[in-house]
Amino acid sequence: MEPFRHHARRLVLERRIFRLHEEDVEHPHTGQRMAITVIEAPAWCNIVPVTDDGEVVLVRQWRFGVRRLTLEIPGGMVDPGEAPPHAAARELLEETGYAAQAVIPIGVVAANPAIQDNMVYSFYAPGVRKVAEPHNDGNEATEVVRVPMARIPALVESGEIDHSLVVAAFFHLARLAGGQLGVAP
Repeated sequence: MEPFRHHARRLVLERRIFRLHEEDVEHPHTGQRMAITVIEAPAWCNIVPVTDDGEVVLVRQWRFGVRRLTLEIPGGMVDPGEAPPHAAARELLEETGYAAQAVIPIGVVAANPAIQDNMVYSFYAPGVRKVAEPHNDGNEATEVVRVPMARIPALVESGEIDHSLVVAAFFHLARLAGGQLGVAP
């Protein structure tokens, strides 16, 4: 299959966390030209932090897009010049007050390849310990929730954990643990 041909790109909107572009593209088979929308965003990261007693450190936070509280693993944007593992450890500390002894890469996924250009880097952090209080930035507030790893499958199945990038991170972790979701490697 041939790719679409890109002819022009125009910046429509620029915000702190993304740039919205309209692109003029040409269909590879029909030659039809059309306008498409692409969101240019920085890389994101998330981290599955697990305590020595087998609990996953999650955060409950308000998500403006779905207008409700969600239950997630810590994560966020990778800052310019920052390596994804460093960003994941930073997000963990900021959102939960827990520090990672090790940050182990477990997988990479495209955030939403239909309209976004960024990737999401997932990590596993065994043996995390609380070292501070959470320190959220101005547009977020998190509540720390510790859950036994064995409960994660039920939380995903019930929809309490429904953030696709969080589910993807748990999938990657389960793959490393021999295919069992809810069992750390």
